[in-house]
Amino acid sequence: MSSKRSESVVQVAAKKRLSKDERSRQLMDVAWSIVRSEGTDALTLGYLAERAGVTKPVVYDHFGTRTGLLGALYREYDSRQHALMDEALRTSGKSLAAVARVIAAAYVNCVMEMGREMPGVSAALAGSPELGALKKELEAAFSVKCRGALQPFAKQRIAPAAMRAVLGAAEAVSFAAAAGEFDPVDAENEIYDAIVRIVRRA
Repeated sequence: MSSKRSESVVQVAAKKRLSKDERSRQLMDVAWSIVRSEGTDALTLGYLAERAGVTKPVVYDHFGTRTGLLGALYREYDSRQHALMDEALRTSGKSLAAVARVIAAAYVNCVMEMGREMPGVSAALAGSPELGALKKELEAAFSVKCRGALQPFAKQRIAPAAMRAVLGAAEAVSFAAAAGEFDPVDAENEIYDAIVRIVRRA
């Protein structure tokens, strides 16, 4: 959808009386659009209200603070990442190679789908103690899920620290691919290799 058409859809949605869930979805879509086109620093509640064609109290009612808005964006990214991996694991083969490939692909695909806005959101989270704690909490939950999927292929317990190290590197590699530094396929292959090494070492 072109940017002009997106703006038109947003304006029409803003004029309609939307349910709370519909309005929240509209505001999230506009927030992602702002981050994508102007960067995370441009994302304020006041500017979001302006771009969405609503009053500031509407935006404050949904997110409370800019911190709340950034947290909502990251939670949506995290939920998408879980959904992609869960769906892929349901239909994948039951081997180390198959599961490692699913995890690597889900990680890279989610970042690429969300676009180059994710590094900015992630950096904003790291700059706030509250948001940093949220990011660590969600990363830990994703790490536990990945470790659980891989543990059956290891002879010993996979160390949580090792899994977190792999996923930390996966984020950096995926963000670099999203920035165009190299091909997403290369990022996926590097993450896959790292996962397989960790499990075999265990």
